[in-house]
This record gives sequence, C-alpha cells and structure tokens, in this order.
Amino acid sequence: MKKIVIFFCVLFVASAAGFAHPPSDIVIQFDPATKTLTATIKHRVSNPKSHYIYKVDIGLNGKEIKMLPFAQQETNSSLMVHSVIPEAKKGDLLSVEGYCNLSGRLEKEIKVV
Repeated sequence: MKKIVIFFCVLFVASAAGFAHPPSDIVIQFDPATKTLTATIKHRVSNPKSHYIYKVDIGLNGKEIKMLPFAQQETNSSLMVHSVIPEAKKGDLLSVEGYCNLSGRLEKEIKVV
C-alpha cells in the first residue's frame, strides 16, 4: 500500500510540473530617443488568469532598477511591458527577467546602441 501511495504522489508532482513552466522567450527592444524599453515575454498558457507572468524585473548593468507586478497575463501567449529608463545610455546592458506564478523564470538582456 505504501508503494502505491508513493507512486501516486510522484505521478501527481510530475504531472503538475508538466503544466508549470517558465517563459519560453523574451524579446527586448529599447528606443534611445524616448528611453523606452519594450519587452514581450512569451509564455503560452491555457488560462492567463491562473497561470501567468506575475513579476518582471528590469535591470541596468546588472542591478535591478524596477520590479513590475502583475495579477494576470494579457493573452494566452504573452505579456508585454513598457518602461521608461531615463538613465540608460549607449553601451549599457538592460535585462528583463520574467517569473511564472507556478514555476520558473527566464532572463534576457540587450546592449543599448
């Protein structure tokens, strides 16, 4: 009986992990004229109200400068964020890190040109 209970516990954990996943990609753009960062965080889900990107961290040269919280994802496939970063200048590294509310995270960065 104990082996059956352990088997079902392992099966439950494995199936739950299959539904939870980090973002698949982050596409970042920065407009130096307006100092605006735009990031599209790709995260395909079946229900964007229960499985979504709950937090996005924006970094400048390795230091977190903004944390943006979210209560749901815009669409079943992605979340788009816009943020003005007046201190960003040519040569700086901008990073965007998206966090899934169920499991996982992904970070990408770009160099300001």
